[in-house]
Amino acid sequence: MSSPMDIALEEARLAAGRGEVPVGAVLVEGSTGAVIARAGNETRQGNDPTAHAEMLAIRRAAAILGNERLSGCDLYVTLEPCPMCAGAISFARLRRVYYGADDPKGGGVAHGPRIFAQPTCHHRPEVYGGIGEAAAAELLREFFAARR
Repeated sequence: MSSPMDIALEEARLAAGRGEVPVGAVLVEGSTGAVIARAGNETRQGNDPTAHAEMLAIRRAAAILGNERLSGCDLYVTLEPCPMCAGAISFARLRRVYYGADDPKGGGVAHGPRIFAQPTCHHRPEVYGGIGEAAAAELLREFFAARR
C-alpha cells in the first residue's frame, strides 16, 4: 500500500508529464488515512493560476464530502504551500499539513509570509515539513533543469 506522500509524488510526476510544475497533493481522512482526493498542478492545462495541486485537492474533497470544512482531514503535498494555498488550508480547517520540499522563494508556511503564524489567521493546522523531501526536490530540480 502506498503512503499518502507516495501518492502525492505520483501526482507530481503526472503533472510534470503534462508540462506542469511537478507538485502533487493528497487529502486524506485523518483518523483512517483513507484517500478522499488527489491532484497535481493544472495551472497551464486549465489556464487557471489558482489550479495548484492543494487547491484542487481541497475543492475535490469538499465536493465529495459535501462540506467546506475539512476539519478531520490531513493534506500531503510535495512542496511547501504558497500563501494562496495556505489561506485555503486555513479556511478549510484542515487538521494537519505534511509537505516535502521547502520553497524559500514562494512558500507561505515556513517561508515568506508564514500565513499560519499571522495573528489574523483564524485556523492553524499542525504542520510537518520534510516528508519525502529528497524525492520532491529532485522532481523539481529535474523539471526546471530540462527547461533551462
